[in-house]
Amino acid sequence: MNTPNNRRKKESIERIEKAFIELLQSRPLNQISVSELCKRARLNRTTFYANYADVYALADSIRDKLEKSFAQLYASERGQSFNSNDYLKLFRHIYHNQLLCQTYFKLGYDNDYKIVTYDAAQAQAHFHNRFLNYHMEFFRAGITKIIKMWLDGGCQETPEEMFEVLQSEYRGRELPSPAAN
Repeated sequence: MNTPNNRRKKESIERIEKAFIELLQSRPLNQISVSELCKRARLNRTTFYANYADVYALADSIRDKLEKSFAQLYASERGQSFNSNDYLKLFRHIYHNQLLCQTYFKLGYDNDYKIVTYDAAQAQAHFHNRFLNYHMEFFRAGITKIIKMWLDGGCQETPEEMFEVLQSEYRGRELPSPAAN
């Protein structure tokens, strides 16, 4: 019986995803064909098309899977309307899923900011409800860039060291007023 949760289907999907991620490390998405992907995964095209419309649907599926894994990191906090600002969980998750995270960035999904959420209420209090959109964009772009740099460098620093970098950059610093210059 071919049910959505059967072992064989899961194994096929895992093989397709693994082959796709491997191919994506050496070429852009638009240069990956279904035939090449199936050959590398040792599956036929029928199996691929039973699960995905095309390679772009496969890319979206991998993105969704990664974003759900990030969302799960903070699910209990969201359920309690609580924000611990514990980005150490995020860095540990990235460290243990480096190839998948690199793939996320190679696919160009990093400007959607779905892996990093921002506590607008906390920002309103900290920045006195002024220029919030700029502060949020600065934070999201900044953390995205350091994650990409960390991944590009092979995650040489520990998750704890990366958390320390983030903390040092986002401590509440008072900027001098323009009149002081």
